[in-house]
Amino acid sequence: MSDTLANLRRKIGGAGDLQSVVRTMKAAAASNVGQYEKSVQALADYYRIVELGLGACFREIGSAPLIAERKKPGAAGAIVAIVFGTDQGLVGQFNEVVTDYAVKTLATLSAKPEVWAFGERVRARLVDTALPIVGLFSVPNSVKAITPLVGQILLESEAHHTQGQVTELYLFYNRLTSGAVYAPVTQRLLPLDEDWRQKLTERPWPTSNLPEIMGGDTATLQALIREYLFVSLFRACAESLASENASRLAAMQRADKNIDELLEDLNRSFHRLRQSGIDEELFDVVAGFETLSSEQRESTI
Repeated sequence: MSDTLANLRRKIGGAGDLQSVVRTMKAAAASNVGQYEKSVQALADYYRIVELGLGACFREIGSAPLIAERKKPGAAGAIVAIVFGTDQGLVGQFNEVVTDYAVKTLATLSAKPEVWAFGERVRARLVDTALPIVGLFSVPNSVKAITPLVGQILLESEAHHTQGQVTELYLFYNRLTSGAVYAPVTQRLLPLDEDWRQKLTERPWPTSNLPEIMGGDTATLQALIREYLFVSLFRACAESLASENASRLAAMQRADKNIDELLEDLNRSFHRLRQSGIDEELFDVVAGFETLSSEQRESTI
């Protein structure tokens, strides 16, 4: 009896400790979702401003060459895809969803792409596919850590692009739709071609006063293009991290609920078993009392 009660106490204690860890992770995930969502919202306004600036530059300078037009004569060029995943677990089907979507989308391209994995977990998923993994980046753990990582990606991309080794660059990541629900999306970041230029050129200016480009037109254009590339990568990373933490939050909420149900069952079993032990002890006392009373009556007679 005592061994069984001790086992139940140990299980209840273990479940309680696990629930404390789960609730701590749930609070951390909720906090992270908030900061990444605020970052994404701020980036949306900045992204729009950069696109308006690019449109103004294109209307001003016409058909100036873009930084994407650097492919060397005779260079084959490569299609590169960056797949944003996670370094940590407890995120449900997060990595599987974005990996399956990337593989399906990349299969429609004319050439076989090279893949830069964003996180160890998604890299492990990509290894199982036929896609070549040529780069790996660690997932940042805060908004401040995104900036140096994006800078590293841009340096890698710029180095390959300058040598004429990269002609197309695609981003694959999960984006929050509502609550903890996310969906995989893609963005073709390079090349910055004429279709892209035309789309921005035709975008109307929000006021009746048209802007004037100050300084060198080409220098302003190059600066805005760098900002466009930076904010695109930053937004993809922030949206992926927001989705990751939302997925982790949902997983922790389910775990917390399951632990609550487990603790309820364990406590019910513990109290039932404890009450059964008390009842047996009471029966023993009553039986002993009746036996003693019977012996006393017999001795009196």
